[in-house]
Amino acid sequence: MLRLGRLELDCPAVMGVLNVTPDSFSDGGHFLAVDAALREAETMAAEGAALVDVGGESTRPGARAVSEQEELDRVMPVIEAVVARVGLPVSIDTGKPAVMRAAAAAGAAMINDVFALSEDGALAAAAELQLPVCLMHMQGKPRTMQSKPQYDDVVAEVTQFLGARVAECVQAGLSEDLVVVDPGFGFGKTVFHNIELLANLRQLRAIGRPLLIGISRKATLGVITGRDVHDRLPASIAAAVLAVQQGADIVRVHDVGPTVDAMKVAKAVIEANNNSAGQE
Repeated sequence: MLRLGRLELDCPAVMGVLNVTPDSFSDGGHFLAVDAALREAETMAAEGAALVDVGGESTRPGARAVSEQEELDRVMPVIEAVVARVGLPVSIDTGKPAVMRAAAAAGAAMINDVFALSEDGALAAAAELQLPVCLMHMQGKPRTMQSKPQYDDVVAEVTQFLGARVAECVQAGLSEDLVVVDPGFGFGKTVFHNIELLANLRQLRAIGRPLLIGISRKATLGVITGRDVHDRLPASIAAAVLAVQQGADIVRVHDVGPTVDAMKVAKAVIEANNNSAGQE
């Protein structure tokens, strides 16, 4: 059981992606209407999602920025509806402090920030709210991050950044037991960098915080398989299982039901291996 403040998750946990945006890379425009978003959240709950991640601003390469008010207008009706009618814990995918505060007031249980609380006022807001927070690594900014990203050692540099960022957040008043880290697959990384991170994910356990992995349907899987974004389910499940085998606690995915089934199998095998090791 993973305890993040008042949020408890049976791991490996599946976080369902619910983008209320017109331009997200794989599901943009599908859930702009509150009724459609609510139906999707209900489906995720029925399929075994541990929580749903609601986002109102696309962070795909080249996506346009949206104003604070536009983001609030997109996410708040959905968060309110999901909290009231589904009962599934809600994570708010945002870097804006005003959106964090409004979402928390509406019942959101977690903050998922691709900017790792680096935007003006975000760290102060998180420290004030004391909700679980996911800090993600990104080289550059969403609009330009895929313009020739470079690392000497991507695994070491991502680990160092996240470890340092956790320490900074704790120093600013955010409780350490609320922090989750995410290496940021596809955020300022080439295909090679993403594969290196997935192959060496266990090294990030040195940070001492739970790991969230978001690689579902991403471009790297398309390069590896040659599949279109809407035909990457097998690759996404394979990546999720590999991540969990190396210690990932939460997988953020678009296809909840099949991933939940895969996580059940992975968990059974991991527990069997652990039991065998304990008997030696």
